[in-house]
Amino acid sequence: MADAARARKVADRIHQTVARLLQGRIKDPRLGFVTITDVRVTGDLQQATVFYTVYGSERERRDTAAALRSATGLIRSEVGKALGIRLTPSITFRPDALPTQAKTFEDALAQARAKDEEIARATAGATYAGDADPYRHDDEEPAVVEDWEE
Repeated sequence: MADAARARKVADRIHQTVARLLQGRIKDPRLGFVTITDVRVTGDLQQATVFYTVYGSERERRDTAAALRSATGLIRSEVGKALGIRLTPSITFRPDALPTQAKTFEDALAQARAKDEEIARATAGATYAGDADPYRHDDEEPAVVEDWEE
């Protein structure tokens, strides 16, 4: 089991190598505008998961996924050369869910903003039911309470 620092270094090296390969060496026409967002390596350095995003339509995402699957062997051999360790990790490509999650968060924030504006419009002409400030303050005279006679 490798320590966390070594696994992080291996993941960074895989990230750099895969990004360099996708930028220059792999010439598959199905490959779209890909960004490698993260690489995670298991503790035993046997498996690496490469997370990526693709700019474009759903069809471009599918084509890019197919291109990455077909280039996995070449990428793994180049990663093995770049790492120089005894066992080259197997590589799996996964689309990164971060853009989808960010869109969901943005939509939720937009809905909350719209609801806040609706509430602000509804309360624009409203007045307080009692006094605007119902609390006693130290600079005020205390109210005189008359005793009740029985």
